[in-house]
Amino acid sequence: MPESNDILEIRQSVRQLCAKYGEDYWLQLDRERGFPTEFVSELTESGFLTVLIPEEYGGAGLGVYEASIIMEEVCRSGAHAGACHAQMYVMGSVLRHGSDEQKKTYLPKIAAGELRLQSFAVTEPTTGTDTTSLKTVARRDGDNYIINGQKVWISRIEHSDPMVLLARTTAKNAVTKKTDGLSAFIVDVREAVGNGLEIRPIESMINHHSCELFFDDLVLPKANLLGEEGKGFKVILDGMNAERILIGAECVGDGRYFIDKATAYARDRTVFGRPIGQNQGVQFPIARCYAEVEAAWLMVEKAANMFDAGETCGAEANMSKMLASEASWHAGDVCMQTHGGFAFAKEYHIERKFRETRLYQIAPISTNLILSFIGEHVLNLPRSF
Repeated sequence: MPESNDILEIRQSVRQLCAKYGEDYWLQLDRERGFPTEFVSELTESGFLTVLIPEEYGGAGLGVYEASIIMEEVCRSGAHAGACHAQMYVMGSVLRHGSDEQKKTYLPKIAAGELRLQSFAVTEPTTGTDTTSLKTVARRDGDNYIINGQKVWISRIEHSDPMVLLARTTAKNAVTKKTDGLSAFIVDVREAVGNGLEIRPIESMINHHSCELFFDDLVLPKANLLGEEGKGFKVILDGMNAERILIGAECVGDGRYFIDKATAYARDRTVFGRPIGQNQGVQFPIARCYAEVEAAWLMVEKAANMFDAGETCGAEANMSKMLASEASWHAGDVCMQTHGGFAFAKEYHIERKFRETRLYQIAPISTNLILSFIGEHVLNLPRSF
């Protein structure tokens, strides 16, 4: 179905903004492990990172579908959306579960670019994606909570003002459902560092600004509780579905980036007196990747529309992320093969995007866990773990 004029206008506007930050900009940041402050600021000031915030709080009041279009275009331009995408889905936790006071305090400032809400602290070194077994504890002490524990792979925390933290307020063996007893909190990172929070950067394969967090008697006022005590799993679940849909859109953008690069090179590169794209051994793999990416986009669209309609979309969000991440990785591999040795040269930019898109078969949830979810919750097969 053709896209509406409004969607086409969003695409064109994002494309124009991204064109000001060419691939050399991202290559230099990758070399320096730098953060794209200028890009994120302009994306925020232009309203693209605040599309999900309602108009009453200064945002555009649009849906995850429109947000997906934005993230897809960002990635297709050659940019690294991992530097900014959390501003969208983490904000949704505050919007859906925050008190009136919390929404008035944070959302207008996020919309105006005065605050950056870029981090969601859930994953821990010993539990990984087994979220209900996390060991970070929030102990009630009068009008405060005392936080102790450790988190890992928490991205952009050094570039976030507040963050959302998930911790146990009731021991797992003391609740009927293992998803109970978890609570979400808003943490002012600026105040917490040096007062119970230590941040240690992790040097990793891609420039994702990930860190380990150590909590040692961090004091949080009870006013920082996000949603109900013991019901924090629901708070993060909404954010996780939005995150998976948006990352699915980003992977589609990566896939289209790789296909654009591969087709352009295959048309121009001449070997043995003919363009290599004339050879079926080069042409057919690119064509297959195109089909896979376009099919993945249909699932992303379906999941985003279901999310915006308030429908249960856990399966669709998971499938969109899985299918798109696999399609983008396949497209990246074919793009590398098409370029041959030149693909390894940083000046061609492909190897950076190749590294970046590989992440999404592992994070924010691995392919095997998605298959397990589908097996149990969609196909009604016995639980595998």
